[in-house]
Amino acid sequence: MTEFGHPRACEEVLAVRRELADQVVRALQDAGLPAFREDTPDGPGRTGPRVMVDADAELASAAVSVSWTPDSGMARAAREAFLAGDVEAPAVRRFATTSTRMQGELIVLLLSAGFLATWENDDMNPDHIQVFGRKSDLPPALRPTFVPPAR
Repeated sequence: MTEFGHPRACEEVLAVRRELADQVVRALQDAGLPAFREDTPDGPGRTGPRVMVDADAELASAAVSVSWTPDSGMARAAREAFLAGDVEAPAVRRFATTSTRMQGELIVLLLSAGFLATWENDDMNPDHIQVFGRKSDLPPALRPTFVPPAR
């Protein structure tokens, strides 16, 4: 099956990706954040960590991605200023600062919960975090040894 002109992953692969997404949501909720899956009926319009499953069979850089969704008022103010050409407006700077800071904190939380997570290296989705799986899924020789610094 294709979606947007790209082959879609088979249902078996998607089931594994959805399970990983559920684990990510639970880990972020355990940390006290209002995390949610984007593809649930109550997903659209919610704020907080939005967890997405990539259905693409060939181009998916990671099985799951996470993005911080700010309050709609903050997003609207930034969008209006940006569309008006005022890229230096306080609303644009606040939106960018909040999104970037939350990305870093989400990565630290996910790493500390045992996930393989990193910044998205994609100009089309610069606010996304990639989640590849859990460190425990890797053979011991391939497991990262990074330990997030104590706060």
